[in-house]
Amino acid sequence: MALPIVLFLISLYFWDSALVLPIKYLTVFFHELSHGLAAVITGGSIVRIEVNANLGGVCWTAGGIRFIVISAGYLGSLFWGCLILLGAVKTRYDQQITAGLGFLLLTVTAIWVRNLEGVIICSVTGFGLLALASYANEKICDQFLKFLGLTSCFYVLIDIKEDLIDRSIRGSDAYKIAEMLYLPDWLVGIAWMILAGFITWKVLAHSFKE
Repeated sequence: MALPIVLFLISLYFWDSALVLPIKYLTVFFHELSHGLAAVITGGSIVRIEVNANLGGVCWTAGGIRFIVISAGYLGSLFWGCLILLGAVKTRYDQQITAGLGFLLLTVTAIWVRNLEGVIICSVTGFGLLALASYANEKICDQFLKFLGLTSCFYVLIDIKEDLIDRSIRGSDAYKIAEMLYLPDWLVGIAWMILAGFITWKVLAHSFKE
């Protein structure tokens, strides 16, 4: 885990540069896909997904349990990051996992992504993952997945803090949940932050036992 941690610390230094954009785009993709999957699991459907160059995104859904669908964004993208990290740490299928992520991006893009920016971003990222799986060896894919999973987990924490606690955005996931529960949106953000931090800590503790 030493190299992925070093890469993560370097990525923090260059957090506002273009070098970290692919990781941020992947997290946005997972965030919106998680909304959609939550709708499908609770009896609804995905209408369309958008991923924007400004690191924004939208998932339009129909039906499903609204509370679960709204809550699934930040916590769902955290789940993806944890799953990727654990998959890299606990298995030796790193090339297959990398290729699977590439196919996932391309499949979701073909079916549900409808804005031009999103199609370009997700397609380039998807083909990039497939190329990495094809031309890099297992060790390189292993280090990449650990870095991706680690960075994705912490990006979710940073994203929750910036979007839900540092500022109040009308129409955000926290704002919608807060309206349903008659609570301040910052309080919902803090609750998600605590839950996300606990999950990240448990996964990292488990990962370091490799």
